[in-house]
Amino acid sequence: MALLNLDEEVRLTSSNSDRERVAELANLYSLILALDYLERAHVRDAVSPQQYHPACTRLLNQYKTILHLVGSPALDEFMKQYRMDCTAARHRLQVGVPATVEHHHGDSPHSGNGESHPKTSNGQPSSNANPNGNETAQWVAETTQNFITFMDALKLKLRAKDQLHPLLTELMQSYARFSRSNDWAGRPKILNWLIELNQLRGASDEISDEQARQMLFDIEHAYAEFFRSLSSSTSPSSSSSPAPAPPSSTTTTAAAATATTDHHRS
Repeated sequence: MALLNLDEEVRLTSSNSDRERVAELANLYSLILALDYLERAHVRDAVSPQQYHPACTRLLNQYKTILHLVGSPALDEFMKQYRMDCTAARHRLQVGVPATVEHHHGDSPHSGNGESHPKTSNGQPSSNANPNGNETAQWVAETTQNFITFMDALKLKLRAKDQLHPLLTELMQSYARFSRSNDWAGRPKILNWLIELNQLRGASDEISDEQARQMLFDIEHAYAEFFRSLSSSTSPSSSSSPAPAPPSSTTTTAAAATATTDHHRS
């Protein structure tokens, strides 16, 4: 019987590939811990929304990259196996977007009608800041285009996670720039579908045709609500006149061009 040498280093791996996998799992472990600390710091107001948003976005992107390297382990299984009590990080990874996008509030990076308000060196709003400025037309055009792009993707039978998730993330981010989106019925539906797509394990995993049909229905209703809200907020007589019909995919370019032209004229 061979004696155990207590001075000999215990090797966790026996090959280079195993060693690399263990290193990537360690990176995943540390990333989840870092995200959990960031989430808790954000809740305590220890970091500002302007600091939190890019840091959280970077960690979420790194998480997606590491998943490809380690073979996309299930998040719950991984946290259970390594006894990780990181509920804040778990929720953020399941949602897939920063809390400033999930829960819009006045101190988020984009407040008011959706534009970033410039500040002076002492943190006060700059005299050039205009919460109802010309940039609003640009945000409307971008959000409109994101709505139509995503709806067209569903109509073209795109069903995979890597096809739909980036488009819906971009839509949610532009949609959440509007402070009024907190009151829109479409916001929780868009967020729920974003979580649904984010929880698909593999990039090639697909939603069912039934899910796609319901998703298209919800997005179309959110799109119509978005335009009704814009009409009622910009027209004094909107209560007595019907809201304009949202542009179709054939008019997306024209709408964006018109908004840009109005911006330059102003």
